[in-house]
Amino acid sequence: MQSQTILALVDGSAYSESVCHYAAWMAQRTQSKVKIYHIMGRRNAADSDDLSGAIVLGARTQLLDKLSALDMERAKLAQEHGRAILEDAKAIVQGDGDIEVQTRLRQGDLVETVAAKEETGDVIVVGKRGEAHKLASGHLGSNLERVIRASHKPVLVANRTFNPVNKVLVAFDGGASSLKAVDMVANSPLYQGLEVTLAYVGKPSDKIQSALDAATAKLKGAGLDVDQQVLAGEADKALSELTNNGDYQMLVMGAFSRSRLRSLFIGSTTMEMIRACKIAIMLVH
Repeated sequence: MQSQTILALVDGSAYSESVCHYAAWMAQRTQSKVKIYHIMGRRNAADSDDLSGAIVLGARTQLLDKLSALDMERAKLAQEHGRAILEDAKAIVQGDGDIEVQTRLRQGDLVETVAAKEETGDVIVVGKRGEAHKLASGHLGSNLERVIRASHKPVLVANRTFNPVNKVLVAFDGGASSLKAVDMVANSPLYQGLEVTLAYVGKPSDKIQSALDAATAKLKGAGLDVDQQVLAGEADKALSELTNNGDYQMLVMGAFSRSRLRSLFIGSTTMEMIRACKIAIMLVH
């Protein structure tokens, strides 16, 4: 952890509480502070403009004043709502321990804000689904893929309910991205004391076994309890089945890959993987 800061994105959805708990869990394990952001989208005043344009002469001034006052009241309520979300989020994080928390209320595009602020943090925490989609299992937050693609920092996608992490599954294919994931797990205090499983999906070979053994040695050298699994089948199905049927609480995987798992980490397949897994997912760039 370089900046010793966890960036948490909250929107008032049911997933925001989980985001706060994961941020607090990481902050405690890495001696970091938490910076919580609530981003209000750019307001569209088209409705007010349409109404004002339909006003006949003679009534225009009075109704325009009312519309202007209504816009101001809506903006004020949106600000109050945003501050309330941040206050609740801060209380949740601090309820989990003695953690320094900062809150930020911003207006604009979520991804633009993340791009501008990500250098101030080490990890970005975001909920699997946003406020607009409530708990519909077939939908993900509309900005989730944009955040994952735009960020250069690890992104933790929080599941619906926070579970303290004791056992971690690392998707491994021997490519550069999965090697970076192994490096992160080995070098971060976040994973110290946790059980780690390296999982490869595909046909076994001497080359991949050698890579698995080297990664295992690195993780064991960092003091971690590590085992290996080689699975058959399609990567997304095999990994999601393993995470959902096992006792894992977090999946760590590369955001991009050059090998057989490449299709897992680009386009809609990424989102399918996130949909399928019921545990938190740490995406490493």
